[in-house]
Amino acid sequence: MAHKLYRSIARLYDLLDLPFERRRYAPIRPVMFTGLSGRLLDAGVGTGRNMAFYPAGADVTGIDLSPAMLSRAIDLRQKLGIEVALLERDICDTGLPDGHFDAAVATFLFCVLDDSLQLPALKELARIVRPGGEIRILEYQYSARPWKRFVMRLWAPWVRVVYGATFDRNTERYLPEAGLEAVEERFLFDDIIKLIVARTPS
Repeated sequence: MAHKLYRSIARLYDLLDLPFERRRYAPIRPVMFTGLSGRLLDAGVGTGRNMAFYPAGADVTGIDLSPAMLSRAIDLRQKLGIEVALLERDICDTGLPDGHFDAAVATFLFCVLDDSLQLPALKELARIVRPGGEIRILEYQYSARPWKRFVMRLWAPWVRVVYGATFDRNTERYLPEAGLEAVEERFLFDDIIKLIVARTPS
């Protein structure tokens, strides 16, 4: 399971991820929260990389299955001096109330979920986000360019071993069955990191 993997790499996660964070992720994290307000869910909060970009005045809850990653997030919360509830929860069964959140954000969460968990996770997000609320998902996919795709395939075994992630989850294909409306899909970095925006039924 991915949470067992993250238990072993939690202390090194931010260091391992630092080059990607600086060049790729930090510039696009604000997009995930632009225009959002009210009660927000940061699903798969990890070590708290999104925290610095939470909208002012928002009531944010971060969930993660890994206690080790949450421990890092708690330290960062204190360092940043922000208010955010951090809970150890399974994205497929959060135990949170129906329609509790105005919107949910999942940053590189679905790429670490097995194919069998994609639909249950989306259904759970659809349940806990209010009718008409947005769900924003940031995810990798293989490049359409042959050379870049070849390089990504070379990296893929390492990414799977270290992060438990893959580049070919295609989460968007599960949206209709989860009862979600696809609103937008666009690339935020090259043609490999995409934003998927879905909406719960009104």
